[in-house]
Amino acid sequence: MMEIKYCPGLLLEGHSGYSPLFLHRMFSGRKVSHVLPYNAPEMDEEDQKKFMQNRKRISISGMQEKYSVLLEKNSLRLTVEGEQGSYILKPKPHGLQKIAMAPANEHVTMQIASQIYNIPTAVNGLVFFSNDEPAYLTKRFDIDIHGTKLGKEDFATLAEKTEENAGVNFRYEYSYEGIAELIKRYVGAWQIEMEKFYRLVIFNFLFSNGDAHLKNFSLLETANGDYVLSPAYDLMDTRIHVDEEGFFALSDELFKDGYWSDCRIKNSLHHPCKEDFTEFGKKIGIEEKRVGKLLVPFLKEQTGVGNLVKKSFLDQETRELYLNHYHERLGMLNLG
Repeated sequence: MMEIKYCPGLLLEGHSGYSPLFLHRMFSGRKVSHVLPYNAPEMDEEDQKKFMQNRKRISISGMQEKYSVLLEKNSLRLTVEGEQGSYILKPKPHGLQKIAMAPANEHVTMQIASQIYNIPTAVNGLVFFSNDEPAYLTKRFDIDIHGTKLGKEDFATLAEKTEENAGVNFRYEYSYEGIAELIKRYVGAWQIEMEKFYRLVIFNFLFSNGDAHLKNFSLLETANGDYVLSPAYDLMDTRIHVDEEGFFALSDELFKDGYWSDCRIKNSLHHPCKEDFTEFGKKIGIEEKRVGKLLVPFLKEQTGVGNLVKKSFLDQETRELYLNHYHERLGMLNLG
């Protein structure tokens, strides 16, 4: 059994398993083990059958295999037919570079978003198979405390884009300004939600999330029946796992009309700068003074980022790569 020094949920020091605070947030205080009663799917033939059957019972978009899990007494287990899971389990994916680091990458990126930038995120942590292999675990935010499913619509649906009408890359062919217009259309108090969206767009750029596509933003139904921007999910530094050329997941990038600031036009890499994000904030309906205030935390080097990365479950080589990417994008953002 591997030695653990930090809570696999909140990365708090001095814990050989989940901390009480994490247990409260993720499992309503139940004392749940950070070790699953399964081997990793490819390790054990019987366990692999259980995972393959479970794949049919979750309808969540994305390229990575995801499994439905529920809490029974104080233990996590895969759901069976007819059961509603409250958690999503994501083992390491296939066909990417550094696949073993993917769960820890997503975990630390989500923790940075929540702990350092105060971005509302889905509750998440790492969990380990019997052979010590990590998997990413997240609590479903579209299931309430009574087990009732809340309304949730991703922005591919809201934009009326499907593979049938827009091709295989339908989730990537849009702009973030276009998403902002959909927020204005479908959200009553859109001004509040727009600031959340703006901060999330900056965060995705700063942390090299090249998978921030239409299906990775959603609106969530509230108890009052209206809709707000859902907690953030599927945040990670995708450059660690794939060779990416652009700076954004969406093909049309920030603006519908392809606007580039003078700073972006003039710099040698033609990367976005502070000027681009300032203009984007104004374009989507945020007052200029407010745009400046929202940008401030992203323009400063946050020491908490390095601290969380050092405590993460990434290996040393990947930690260095992760922080190099962060500092590179921070420099780009501060130009101009």
